[in-house]
Amino acid sequence: MNHKNYFSRRRFIQSLSLGASTPILGSMLNRIAMGAQGEIAPMRFLFVVEGNSVPPRQVHPEGIPYVEREKRDRYVEHSLHGLKLPPALVPVEDFRERLTIVQGLSGRMCSGGHSSDHGALGAYHANQGRDIQAATIDGMLGQAFPSIFDNLVLGISSDTDKVVDFNCSASSPNRSLATILHPDVAYGRLFGSVAEGTARSTFQARKNLLDFMQQDIRRARREVGSVDREKLDTYLSAFESLGMKSKRLVEVRDQLVEVAPHLTNKYTSTVETDRLDAHFELVTAALIGGLTNCATIASGVGFPNFNVTFSGLGINTGKHPIGHALYDKEDQSAWEMAEKIKAFHFSLIARTMRALDQIPEGNGTMLDRTIVVYLSDGAETHHSQCFEWPFVVLGTGDGKIKSGGRYLQFPNYANRGHRTINSLYNTLLHAAGIPYDTFGTMDPNLTEDMHHGPLTEMLV
Repeated sequence: MNHKNYFSRRRFIQSLSLGASTPILGSMLNRIAMGAQGEIAPMRFLFVVEGNSVPPRQVHPEGIPYVEREKRDRYVEHSLHGLKLPPALVPVEDFRERLTIVQGLSGRMCSGGHSSDHGALGAYHANQGRDIQAATIDGMLGQAFPSIFDNLVLGISSDTDKVVDFNCSASSPNRSLATILHPDVAYGRLFGSVAEGTARSTFQARKNLLDFMQQDIRRARREVGSVDREKLDTYLSAFESLGMKSKRLVEVRDQLVEVAPHLTNKYTSTVETDRLDAHFELVTAALIGGLTNCATIASGVGFPNFNVTFSGLGINTGKHPIGHALYDKEDQSAWEMAEKIKAFHFSLIARTMRALDQIPEGNGTMLDRTIVVYLSDGAETHHSQCFEWPFVVLGTGDGKIKSGGRYLQFPNYANRGHRTINSLYNTLLHAAGIPYDTFGTMDPNLTEDMHHGPLTEMLV
């Protein structure tokens, strides 16, 4: 290395950053300076969980013969070069080189049915969210790359009045992460310190309330016995954590000003496409602003709230009846509606990826260290038994995951070479620099090697 050039570049970028006339220019130059200083930016993850299944054929490229699960007797790999992507994946065509389609993984340790709830990201039987056995993969990665919000979980529900749900993510055993369902509430939580009007006053009122609650608990704990004091300490710790988040949001107010989305009518809309659009906008801003390094979009996740009607796409049928009619050979309308809904999700994913790709960081862009994972909480079909669980992965994790556009198909359940969703999550952990090989719980009908370790076929 030419040390003279290294330090010259470093000092030049730092001087530009200090004299930058706008906050956004300063932030961008700081990201570029990471490369000059040898600093490594955090890995980032976006999980997009869509309710009501992902039929394997809907993410299967044209030009590759489709093989039914029961007939898959060996591992098969194809390049996506020259192949036509299925309608659902057309929106991410520009990112074909970063695209990996994974077919054939099983998740029989999960509950199946309409939804596996936390099990989809946790690889365990969650019993409709009543038995949260461990941190989910997003919870684990969020803790590995902490920020003001270790995890940001946003979503939509068929119950449009519901503000918060606890349906897919967890930070530890018996601790579900809240899924914020109303974009205006999420906006206030993330950007209330720089907002105007109601969002600003709500943020300040919440901050004041947290301060008062902490003071009251501290006074009370001085007057109770040791057992009650221990219980109060748990509450105090929770309120202090929330209070610290509010304090840090105030401290980074200048940084938030540059990334906060413009608050439009879609943030208060009851139309599901508007809400989903707004949530993706918030996630993008939060990732760029450094508020979080791990975000999850839960789109109609969990029973019975997966029955979202995508009227904003001109669809007047709920996802529950769509799921029942997916395989009606005489009427393909349900299949086409499901494809249209998936394509909408991937159009929002593509928008987020483009935004990240426009932000310089180190010697590349923010997208280089970002991995997007798309799946369903319902595995492969409406009433799933989790014999097969399709995944779409976008991103290379700063060169940790093989690129070039790839289609991977693993052997049928229990056949030699078969793998489980545990292995995919182990792969993400390895890509993140965490050599973890035993994520989730085991399917008792499979051998240990089918769960253990990463999918070496995906790693560089």
